[in-house]
Parts: sequence; structure tokens; C-alpha cells
Amino acid sequence: MRSTLMDIAREAGVSPATVDRVLNNRDGVRERTRKAVLETARKLGYASEPDGTQEANGTVLRLDFVLPAGTNTFIANLLQQIVKQGELQDDIDVRVHSIEGFNPDSLARQLDALIATTQGVGVIALDHPTVREAMRRLAASGAPIVTLVSDILHVPRLGYIGIDNRAAGRLAGYLLGRLLSRGEKRKIALFAGSLSYRGHEEREMGFRHVIAEDFHNLEIVELREIRDDRQRAFEETVSLLKRHPDLSGIYNIGAGNAGIGQALQEAGLAQSVIFVGHEVTESTKRFLLDGTMDAVIDQNPRVEAREALTMLKTAVLGGKVDYHPPRLQVIFRENIPEF
Repeated sequence: MRSTLMDIAREAGVSPATVDRVLNNRDGVRERTRKAVLETARKLGYASEPDGTQEANGTVLRLDFVLPAGTNTFIANLLQQIVKQGELQDDIDVRVHSIEGFNPDSLARQLDALIATTQGVGVIALDHPTVREAMRRLAASGAPIVTLVSDILHVPRLGYIGIDNRAAGRLAGYLLGRLLSRGEKRKIALFAGSLSYRGHEEREMGFRHVIAEDFHNLEIVELREIRDDRQRAFEETVSLLKRHPDLSGIYNIGAGNAGIGQALQEAGLAQSVIFVGHEVTESTKRFLLDGTMDAVIDQNPRVEAREALTMLKTAVLGGKVDYHPPRLQVIFRENIPEF
């Protein structure tokens, strides 16, 4: 099995960043340190002289991704794409860690565990003090970090891979408002996975702003957090419909569409309540086809996986990052894509 930069760094007693600079013949390393790294590389079976590429030296970059566990189908699709695209590249070793999705302490512990073992990290992170501090410690160890799907500000991250979530929320509000039309007063409700995700908070903000600006006839009667769990989504929707039998619309900010759709169908309201949500999955595709869902706002997990791997790999190798963000796309019954 080929060694990684971490093996050379550990054996030579230097940081992975120093090993990377030596193997790629870059400045900023003392001559004595450079010789020690090259000697260690020779012992581990590497070429005697660097030639400017990681691949030529046989090194494998270790990249780690920390994602929430649970029934969120979009996250499962993203995980699958990260693994699949990582396997297509011989010079990277991708490892995925699934942790309890809404526990900031578990997330912080996992990030701390990656210090001194990883060369780059992608994370779907909760916006919480313990998580921010863990990200700062990880970045201080020399590992570049990218946030995925939901961003966190004021931490030393390399970049954010994902859609503009505030724009996504505004788009959802516009769709729901237009589908319900202006005129008579109507009740609508919001579901969120957890507002401790900045992305969910931004979607709610964008949604509320559009409703307040352009659709004065719509009243948001409730916001329920469903922890991206389909069973909890089902139960909360059943309770919501009992409290508001005249409900006209639902916007689901996160996951749990399967539970919401099931509750609408069992209540006989699938064709009368306008339902807008996120991400094209097998369940949302079925709901679009039978009319339970009216529109789905999609972000492409394949693109996000590709961009995250490219950004981290380029940063480790000292190159310039050329980021191509995923685009927001509205999916109706008539334009369901292959996936």
C-alpha cells in the first residue's frame, strides 16, 4: 500500500504542509529540513528528487469528509458522489465520517480526531461555538477546510461549496406565492431540519422576506423543526393539519419530504395543499409525478462533490482554486432530470 504525506510527515517529524512543499520543490523550507524530508521519502520508497507533482512521487492525499447521519436522502446521495468520484482518482484517499447530525459536541470531537491525520476536510457544519473552535484548531494544524451545503462564517475555511441558501429561500417563497396566487387570505407553514444549520436559517430568512414583500395575503402560521427525519416529519405534519385544516401551502426547508408527502396523502390533501421542497430524490420524484409536490428546488450533489474534492486537492498541492458553484434549479413534473 502506498504511503501518504502523513506517513512522511510523521516519520520526519514535520508538518504535512512542509512535506508537500519539499516534494513539490517549493520555497519556504530550510535546507536541513528539506534533506530530512527527502531522506525519509527515500526510505519509504519515493523518488530521490521531487519533480513538482504529487503523483510522480507516488504520494496519496488523504481527504476526510464529515457528514451528518440520518435519513436525509440528499446527504446520502452527496456521500455516494464523494466516494464515487474519489475512487476515480488514484492520488487521493477519501474517507467519510458520519456523525449524529444535530450534536455539535459530536461534530467537534470528530474534527479534533482528524488533526494530524488529514490533509484536507470537507464538512457540513452546525453553526455553534464548539464547532467553530474545533474548525479553528483543525485549520491551525495546517489542514484546509471547505464547508459543504451550509456555510459558517468567521472561521478559517478555504471556501464554501453549495448554493446561495438565502436565494433558495426567496425562490421558494416566490414559487409558493405565485402558485397560491394573490387575493384571499391563505395559511402556509414552514418545516426546517434544524435552524442551527446556517443554510436552513438563511432559507427561512429569504422565504419570509419574499412573503412579506410580495404576498401579503399569505400568513405563516407555524415553523416546525423536524431534524431531517421522515418519521418526525410525518408526525408533525399530521398534527399541523389537525390544528390548521384550512392550510394552503407548505415549504420544507430541509429533508423529510417523504414524511410530509405521506401525511398529505393520508389526509386526502395531496392535491389541494401546495407543497414546495428541496432536492430531487426518488421520493420527491414520485411526489412530483403524482402531484403531491408542486416544485422542487435542486442542488446537484455530483457537482458539489466534484468541486469539494477539486478545491481541497488543489489547495494541498499549492495550486489556484477555480470554483464553479452549483446552480439553483427548479424542478417540476415536466422536467425531472436523470440522477
